[in-house]
Parts: sequence; C-alpha cells; structure tokens
Amino acid sequence: STLTLTNLKMSSGFSPCELNSHPSALPGDPSLILVTNVDLGDKKLEVMKACSKAIQKATGKPEAYIAVAITDNADVIFGGSDDPTALGNLYSIGAITMESNGEIHASVSDLLKPFGVDTSRMYINFFDMPRANVGWNGKTFAG
Repeated sequence: STLTLTNLKMSSGFSPCELNSHPSALPGDPSLILVTNVDLGDKKLEVMKACSKAIQKATGKPEAYIAVAITDNADVIFGGSDDPTALGNLYSIGAITMESNGEIHASVSDLLKPFGVDTSRMYINFFDMPRANVGWNGKTFAG
C-alpha cells in the first residue's frame, strides 16, 4: 500500500521535510555495544561518554540519540589468546559509511589503547539498520 505524506507524518511522528533529510540528520540509533576483557575501572563512564562523542562526530547523528554499552572484564579471546581485546557492534539508521566506520574504529581504538588493547585486536562490526527494524518510544522509526 502507498502512504501519503500526511499519513506518514501521523504514523512516524516526523514531518515530510524531515523524512526527506539525509539519514544521518534524522533521529535514530547509533548504538554501540562493546565487550572487552580489560578492566576499565573508574574510567569506564569516561570511555563511554568519549565513544558517544566520537560516534556523534563521525556520523553527524544527534548525541541525544546515541547509546553506548560497554561490558568490561568479560571472557573474550581473539586469535586464540586472552591478551587484551575488544569486540563491538555498532547499529545505525544510515550514516554507515567506509569513512565514518574507519573514524569510529580509530577513535574507539585510541580510547582503549591506555588499557592495553591494540588496534589489531579489536573488531567493530557496523550494521545499517532499516527504520522498521529499530524500535524506540513505543514504535519503530518506520511508524
């Protein structure tokens, strides 16, 4: 079925003008979920906030919509070794590009280096999410 712009506004909560904007300007994820086997100690919240700012800078998404979850002291191996490592997943509605992905990986790597995590021992997988597959505020971003 075809939706009119009026119906789209009613079902999604966004105006037609907003829906025609570049995806990185619309609200929605990104959400970074990061797991590491190192102890971030009392610096954990600081690292999370810095990750949020790095994602905002790289994607152009409003920080008010960015979520970051970090699990430290986890049981994680990389290449058969339990040397310091990290694994992450970043989900976003739009704004998943080679450039922004590289910028985010570099920023998160820099934040984890002081804890012994080498850049070569961290994967971040990037997922461009369809609006219908991201829920928020009692509905999805598709309506």
